[in-house]
Amino acid sequence: MKRIHYSWVILFIAFFSIITAGIIRSSSGVFIVPFENEFGWDRSTISFAFAISLLLYGISGPFMAALIEVIGLKKMMILAMATLLIGILLTFFMVKPWQLVLTWGIIIGLGSGLFLTVLSPYIANQWFEKKRGLALGILTASTATGQLILLPLLAVIVETYSWKWAMGLILILSLIMLAIILLFMKNSPQEAGLLPYGQEVASTVNKVEKKGNPVTIAFQTLLEAVKVKEFWLLAGSFFICGLSTSGLIGTHFISYCIGFGFTAVTAASMLSLMGVFDLIGTTLSGWLSDRFDNRWLLFWYYGLRGASLLFLPFALSDGSYIFLIIFSVFYGLDWIATVPPTVNISRQIFGIEKSVVVYGWVFAAHQLGSAVAAGGAGIVYKIFNSYSWAFALAGMFCLLGSLFVIVIKKERIVVKENDSYIAN
Repeated sequence: MKRIHYSWVILFIAFFSIITAGIIRSSSGVFIVPFENEFGWDRSTISFAFAISLLLYGISGPFMAALIEVIGLKKMMILAMATLLIGILLTFFMVKPWQLVLTWGIIIGLGSGLFLTVLSPYIANQWFEKKRGLALGILTASTATGQLILLPLLAVIVETYSWKWAMGLILILSLIMLAIILLFMKNSPQEAGLLPYGQEVASTVNKVEKKGNPVTIAFQTLLEAVKVKEFWLLAGSFFICGLSTSGLIGTHFISYCIGFGFTAVTAASMLSLMGVFDLIGTTLSGWLSDRFDNRWLLFWYYGLRGASLLFLPFALSDGSYIFLIIFSVFYGLDWIATVPPTVNISRQIFGIEKSVVVYGWVFAAHQLGSAVAAGGAGIVYKIFNSYSWAFALAGMFCLLGSLFVIVIKKERIVVKENDSYIAN
């Protein structure tokens, strides 16, 4: 019987770590109304705390990537999961809005940063030589799948018991994942006495050890990246990606559906359905990104997402469960299918050594978009007592994003994996 390569064990650990972090981060949508009811806080105030979380975990991405190089992957995962646990525990004792900002905006925002930003490309780049796109697609899919798939259960627990019981379930999942990371995680294939999956001969290129200040590493890489037009095109399109996914759908979809008479459990079930189809769509996207022009993949992903967001207000106003299911399936397939092609383009332009940090900065733009949507949609709701304008604008921005990516010149996409930067 052929032994399973340990790279797949690492992928398994990373997959469920990301799912756990995603559950914690995305459960904010389930807790908006319960926090309103129990504490009497304004929805815009609650949205502000969640917007801070989205922004911080995105901005922390490049620094997390640099810290991995300095202190190692396993220690970083332990530190990040422990930070999430602290944030969850403190939530049980909050009574003031500033405490929500501290626990969910800052602590949970920073704790989820590693898992939901750069962990997927780091694992794919370091542990896989073959099937890298597939590995990246699976890990990327877990980012949204974790954020969505358990939401119906959390919503049922909140409605049947209280939000504290739902928070307790999240706490238990985090403790289990912390134990698994402690027992089975490895820093690199070399530590496990292996080569990356699919690599038959040890690389003759010596990896540059990065033991300097992680802040310096992150900003030096940014200074190189900002001189390249493609960085701005990727960052701009990813800003729109974040705005239209975790910032808007992830934070406000449940509340939006409730406003049209759907129950919280129904809305959460639609998000869960998106999560199931995201697992299919994003894994498929990883497979496609190894075989087709990544620019055109992104063009179609953003264009189709924009069309689906423009369709959503009509689906809700019709009150039809069928239309809502159609939207959820279609949108789920495209939820974060943009990540594998974006990571591939980043690696192909900037080289394997710097691409994770560069992607961290691109993802920071993603989360800036998320924060703008999470906070901005709350303001739109306060002004118009409806989210419809926010969703319509997000759809139009996605159509704009499809134009950003196609401007990237094909001749810039040159695969030279061991170069730190490729200047054509």
